[in-house]
Amino acid sequence: MENATKVITGKDTRFSYAHVFRPHAISDGQEPKYSVCLLIPKEDKTTIAKIKRAIEAAKEAGKSKWGGKIPANLKTPLRDGDEEKPDQEEYAGCYFINANANQKPGIVDAGLNEIIDPSEFYSGCYGRASINFFAYNAAGNRGIGCGLNNLQKLRDGEPLSGRTRPEDDFEVEEDEDLLEL
Repeated sequence: MENATKVITGKDTRFSYAHVFRPHAISDGQEPKYSVCLLIPKEDKTTIAKIKRAIEAAKEAGKSKWGGKIPANLKTPLRDGDEEKPDQEEYAGCYFINANANQKPGIVDAGLNEIIDPSEFYSGCYGRASINFFAYNAAGNRGIGCGLNNLQKLRDGEPLSGRTRPEDDFEVEEDEDLLEL
């Protein structure tokens, strides 16, 4: 049976704010979680449609948490980068979703080999994400959340951290003493 609230994103999803090797607390006092922001190009209409269907399925499944009906002011996780983050160019032309989990997500490369080196999976690389949507009703907040299952890196991208790689900053130095040995 297919899980109506689970989505595998398209191959052009870009990962941002990737905290997928160690849990991270957004603010003091919060429980540390594994998390990533998924930047989904608006042209990826297939993924966006799947996400919207999964959110609707989560709303239906969540009615019991909300007294049998869907609240009018429900918070949903799919957000428009052009509207909400106009000052961040990586969000231009994208929707975004923040996904998180208490357990470490599985992280693999294109050949399904586990990625264990944090420098290989970083904010700015591209791939696919396995996510699930769920209803919540906690501390007066009602909405649909996004759980993080697994990640697949498919290609490199410009790092979003602003930090450069050593191999991009330096050239190989030919040491004459080493060549004489």
